[in-house]
Amino acid sequence: MQDDLNQIAEEAKELLSEKKYAKLYGIIKEMMPADIALLFEELPIEDVTLLFRLLPKTLAADTFVEMDSEQQKKLITAFSDSELKAVIDELYVDDTVDIIEEMPANVVRRMIQYVSPEMRKSINEILQYPADSAGSIMTVEFVDLSREMTIDQAFDHIRENGYDKETIYTCYVIDRNRKLQGVVSVQQLLLCSRNMTVGDLMEENVVFCRTTDDKEDVAQTLNKYGFLALPVVDNEDRLVGIVTFDDAIDVLTEEATEDMEKMAAILPSEKTYLKTGVFATWKQRIPWLLLLMISATFTGKIITSAEDALSRYVVLTAFIPMLMDTGGNAGGQSSVTIIRGLSLGEISFSDWLSVLWKEIRVSLLCGLTLAAANFVKILVVDQVAVQVAAVVCITLVAVVFIAKIVGCLLPILAKRIGFDPAVMASPFITTIVDALALAVYFRVATLLLS
Repeated sequence: MQDDLNQIAEEAKELLSEKKYAKLYGIIKEMMPADIALLFEELPIEDVTLLFRLLPKTLAADTFVEMDSEQQKKLITAFSDSELKAVIDELYVDDTVDIIEEMPANVVRRMIQYVSPEMRKSINEILQYPADSAGSIMTVEFVDLSREMTIDQAFDHIRENGYDKETIYTCYVIDRNRKLQGVVSVQQLLLCSRNMTVGDLMEENVVFCRTTDDKEDVAQTLNKYGFLALPVVDNEDRLVGIVTFDDAIDVLTEEATEDMEKMAAILPSEKTYLKTGVFATWKQRIPWLLLLMISATFTGKIITSAEDALSRYVVLTAFIPMLMDTGGNAGGQSSVTIIRGLSLGEISFSDWLSVLWKEIRVSLLCGLTLAAANFVKILVVDQVAVQVAAVVCITLVAVVFIAKIVGCLLPILAKRIGFDPAVMASPFITTIVDALALAVYFRVATLLLS
C-alpha cells in the first residue's frame, strides 16, 4: 500500500506541474479518505492545499479528519473563511472536538467563528468531560425514536433527521424526558410488519455506558458485543450521546501504543516516531533511563559486598549475566501476560491467588527445565566443578521462581492502587529481579561453597 501511495504521489506531483487538474481529480476522488490523507503527507503543503480544494465537500471533510494535527493546522491557516466554514459544516461534533483539542488557541478561535450555536453548545459540553471518559469521545449526532411511533413514522423521522447523523443503522428509543428505553435497528424496522410500533420491536435490555466511564472500558465493551455504537447516558439515565466503533478502534489503538511505550520505559507521546523531534524523543526516554540507572546501583552494591567470595571463586562471575538475563526474561513473560489480561478485563484483583498459584507451578517447571539443561552444559562445555554447577542451577530455579512471582503480582498490585500496570513491565521488573538474583546467587554460593 505504501509503494502504491508513493507511486500515486509521484504521479500527482507530475500532474500538478503540468496543471492537469481534471485527470488528477479523477484519480483522488476514487480514493478512500484515509489513503488521501496518507498521500497528502508525501506532498508539500502548497500542493496539499490545491488538491484539497479539488475534493468534493464531504470527501474533503472526511479526509481532513484523517489528517494529522500539523497538516490540519497548516490547512486551516491556508483556508479562506468560506473554505474553512465549508469544512466545519461537514464535520461531526466529536471530530470537531478532537481537532479543537489539538489546535493552538489562535486556530481554535478562528474555527469557533464558523461553528453553529447548536454545535458550539455540544462542543462545550463534550470538552467539560475528563479526557479519559466516555463523554470525551461520544458524539451527540444520533437518531432517537419514541416507542409510540409506527414503522412509517419511524422511517419518516429517520429520513428527515438522519442526513447529518453519525449512524442511522442503530436507533435509540427515548421517552419525553430523554431517558433511554430501548434500542432498535433499521434492519428490524425494514423486515417487520408495517402495523407494528417501535415499542413492539425495541430491545429493552440495552447495554449502555455512562459519561464518566473510562473510555478504554467503553471501547472494550463495544469490542466484546460487536456493536456499531454504544449509547451514553448521564447520571439521570438520559441519553446524551453515542460512542461509535471507529472511535473505539482509535481508543484501543492509542491505549495499546501507550502501554507499549510504558512497557519499554518511554513516556507516552501523541506523535508518530518520524514526526517526533530528537529533543522530544530524548525527553520521553531519559526520565526512566535515569531512574533505572539509579536503581541499578543496588545491583552494584550487592556485587561489591561479595567481592571476597568472587575472588576465591572467580568462575562464579561468568554466570552472573546468564542468571540476570534469565530472571529478567522470565519476569517479563509473566508481566506482559498479566498486563494484557488486565487491559482486556480478563484478570482482576480478585484473581490474584489463582494467578499466583498458576505462576508458581509454571515457574517451577520452567526453572527445573532450564536448570537441567544448564547443569549438563556447565559440566560438558564449561567444565567446572559439580559444586559450582549446583550453585548456578539451584540459583537458576530460585531466580525464575522469584521473577515470575514478581512479574505477575506487581502489575495486579499497581492496578489495585490506581497505577497503570504497564509501568510495571520489563525494565522495572528486570531491575528488581537483577538485585534479587544476585542476592540469592551469593547466598547459595556461600552455603554450598563455604
